[in-house]
Amino acid sequence: MIQDEIKVSTQTLQWKCIESKIESKRLLYSRFAISPFRKGQANTVGIAMRRALLNEIEGASITYAKIKKVKHEYSTIIGLQESIHDILINLKEIVLKSESFEPQKAYISVLGPKKITAQDIKGPSCIKIIDNSQYIATLNKDILLEIELNIEKDRGYRIENLQKYQEGLFPVDAVFMPIRNANYSVHSFESEKKIKEILFLEIWTDGSLTPKEALYEASRNLIDLFIPLINSEKKEKNFGIEKTNESNMSYFPFQSVSLDIEKMTKDVAFKHIFIDQLELPARAYNCLKKVNVHTIADLLTYSEDDLIKIKNFGKKSVEQVLEALRKRFSIQLPKNKNYL
Repeated sequence: MIQDEIKVSTQTLQWKCIESKIESKRLLYSRFAISPFRKGQANTVGIAMRRALLNEIEGASITYAKIKKVKHEYSTIIGLQESIHDILINLKEIVLKSESFEPQKAYISVLGPKKITAQDIKGPSCIKIIDNSQYIATLNKDILLEIELNIEKDRGYRIENLQKYQEGLFPVDAVFMPIRNANYSVHSFESEKKIKEILFLEIWTDGSLTPKEALYEASRNLIDLFIPLINSEKKEKNFGIEKTNESNMSYFPFQSVSLDIEKMTKDVAFKHIFIDQLELPARAYNCLKKVNVHTIADLLTYSEDDLIKIKNFGKKSVEQVLEALRKRFSIQLPKNKNYL
């Protein structure tokens, strides 16, 4: 039977990587098995995971280039083998990884004759080039080519508007999707006279993250989508009862149990949601990392007064954190520990 062949769990829900290979620097592949699901559940999770993998994971891309002494896309440079248009297409294909939520600048400054590759891109330490051998252009003569690159982190596609760019700036239709492809399939098996299901997920990435990291990121993003539902304010009407007082609480003991379960759900969820999801500016993000605040659960142990005491963490950074928590998770940090 299939569950015996791949040795997946038939009792508690678990996942396992059953196949993994590096096809190239820009193509990583893994196959995962997740089980056991009740009949119908695997398909529900498979659809959600595939959509989250393809649409909800952030990636980095070059969004525009500024080429020195070049005014428009159809300019020709003596000694440059490619057209400006061809160079822009090659820049679009460069696979990058960014650790910053803010736009970053990178530069190419090369004296010919020389073959220009991604290795010639010089940028900040938060930008990593996945494949240094990616081709950009060739200089056939003793000329200097200087290009300024703007690198951003986002999701999906971005088709730039040419009209909003000034002369000498060349927009690049950016692809921020680090997932090359994602497929799923469902297989049924019998366990203890009940029909259970195994979900198989296949993930291909561009090398800027591993399939395992992609699976984790997609799962976190799905959790984020449901957090507002968990945090939604309770309506006064419960099962047709407008007000609940001490005299009738004894008839509805499950209400207090429900609140406990809700709190436990939040606590567990926040331990698995990293502060990356707040999309904070680099200064605030790095300061929190330095004091070992990695998850939302870590951050919730702090009050406003605690945050202001963090080294290099100013009032503006505190306001940015408070705003991000309110916007993303409907959470308000207490002013100080006395309010906890």
